[in-house]
Amino acid sequence: MKREEMSDLMTFMVVAQEQSFTRAAAKLNLSQSAISHTLRKLERNLGVRLLNRTTRSVTCTEAGQRILDTLLPSIQEIEGLLNSLDDYRELPKGNIRITATDFAANYFLLPKLQRFISQYPDINIEVDATSRMVNIVAEGFDAGIRLGEQVEKDMIAVKIGKETQMVVIASPHYLSAKGIPTHPQDLLAHNCINLRMITSGAIYQWEFKDGEKALRIKVPGSIICNNGMFAIGSAIKGLGIACVLKEAVEPYLESGELVQLLGDYTPFFPGFYLYYPSRRQNSTAFRLLIQALKLE
Repeated sequence: MKREEMSDLMTFMVVAQEQSFTRAAAKLNLSQSAISHTLRKLERNLGVRLLNRTTRSVTCTEAGQRILDTLLPSIQEIEGLLNSLDDYRELPKGNIRITATDFAANYFLLPKLQRFISQYPDINIEVDATSRMVNIVAEGFDAGIRLGEQVEKDMIAVKIGKETQMVVIASPHYLSAKGIPTHPQDLLAHNCINLRMITSGAIYQWEFKDGEKALRIKVPGSIICNNGMFAIGSAIKGLGIACVLKEAVEPYLESGELVQLLGDYTPFFPGFYLYYPSRRQNSTAFRLLIQALKLE
């Protein structure tokens, strides 16, 4: 294979991963027209169409997906080999791409970055804060941060947070006006702030445990949102009862702006994990970040 053809395949790989000419152009520091020209030339030389292009999306054809599935592991292995050269440098360097929920990025990653970056100034970290579920291999991320129950079984998972809860909260003002629920079923008589799950589009059913019995309750309410901080803000303003991650609401519980309800019925579940592919050859920079985030 000619060097030029390998370069064209790398361009194709970035477009396929990003599923966007605009994002690929920004990542490669090229114009969209230059990328389009490169891909047309590559398709012409190979004699097959690699991408389906519409005004709204860019997806792989069957042939393109086959090339991507074959090319990606090889490129990642080469990148891992090059990153391993950090072991021979006085100060490690490299680029690390992480995807995390907005909450996880701010609660678990951000507090550790100030010290980490000051210790290792040649390590660059790119953070993609999103609530959608991300295929970190297909989209070229080094690692992700998600709740343990969301991590795929073939990933290596490193615990970075303690067990957590989805806690039920409301403002003192709301409770004084509407009363205090003492059992999960009492929520059916209250105005609740619902969360729509970004990945599935479904409304989250609140989860409880009554003795050994698990309960899932579809609560009524006049507000639906897809953001935990908006739900918390709505509860603070007395608009209803919300159910959110405990870590996200702890400052408001301590200040008295919010009150936790139904504590005897809210079960614990595994907290947040940093996860990455098991076959990955990790760089020194990445190993240092794992150590910085790992729960002691």
